[in-house]
Amino acid sequence: MTAAVHAAIPSPPEHTWYLGPVPVRAYALAILAGIVVAVWITTKRWVARGGIADDVLDIAFWAVPFGIVGGRLYHVISTPDPYWGEGGDPVRALYVWEGGLGIWGAVALGGLGAWIGCRRKGVSLAVFADALAPGLLVAQAIGRLGNWFNQELFGAPTTLPWGLRIDPAYLPVDPATGSVYAEGTLFHPTFLYEMLWNLAAAAFLVWLDRRYRLGHGRVFWAYVAIYTLGRVWIEMLRIDTAEHVLGLRLNVWTSIVVGLGALVAFVVIGRLRPGREDGVYLPGRAAPERAEATAADPDESGPAAHDSEHEKDQQHEHDGADDSGAGRAGTSEGGAGPDRADVDAGGPDQGPAARA
Repeated sequence: MTAAVHAAIPSPPEHTWYLGPVPVRAYALAILAGIVVAVWITTKRWVARGGIADDVLDIAFWAVPFGIVGGRLYHVISTPDPYWGEGGDPVRALYVWEGGLGIWGAVALGGLGAWIGCRRKGVSLAVFADALAPGLLVAQAIGRLGNWFNQELFGAPTTLPWGLRIDPAYLPVDPATGSVYAEGTLFHPTFLYEMLWNLAAAAFLVWLDRRYRLGHGRVFWAYVAIYTLGRVWIEMLRIDTAEHVLGLRLNVWTSIVVGLGALVAFVVIGRLRPGREDGVYLPGRAAPERAEATAADPDESGPAAHDSEHEKDQQHEHDGADDSGAGRAGTSEGGAGPDRADVDAGGPDQGPAARA
């Protein structure tokens, strides 16, 4: 009898390739691809808001390393058993390429890095965060491909036709029986659920921003609220090791608390500061090209210069008027103008003296 074949999503057979002695890991490639796409999207939105394209790379230089460190710290703290639990290896906490970057740690420390970069450039962090939000969601979606290659962070068993097939070496332990799940068991592809949720949320944010011209950080807070809404139900499907608080995974509680806080921030900022900022620069800071123009040609660098130029034009017109008046006066008194000479040369009526 032939065994039945069920529809399923296969897992990639490899997650690491070698270029000579150098390992190339799918997880790292997914993270890097996500960063590149996020920078590209953010640059487009940043320029549309009045910023300079180079600003994004300069700020990313600070935000990305901070974000990676923060993401790893959150993962290690929220999932400590593989590192400090029984049989754990603390050194593996440094092995970022094995997977494990918590989004909340990445956003928190990445935000600190972005703040440093924004202050150095003299631009508003709130405006930058609004430009970044959709691209950040796309980057998270691409990054989930790394979980697929690593065969990690999947959900509970399922019989759905899009269930994820896991290789025997990566099958987890069934908490109900204490034994490894049987080969052929399919699992919820939570990496796929989050990818689709993030891409849909990114498109929604772009539409929302265009429709209502959000500003002052409201696009970013909308991102946090929408992302956490999806993360709650996706997280509750997962069966990987995690800390539990009051019967729920720590990431579920984090998503609930952070999501509610983001929703409050979105509403309060909308009431206090409706509309969108006029520019991206902090008060007292100007665009670099304007500053360079000021240094190179102070006569063309601002309102004062234009006022001075206007005064010069008025003075020139005034001087021209005086010269014209003086010329007319000289012609009348001295009789040297060509019109007067013509009059003196002909006609019986040449003025009062002639008539007398």
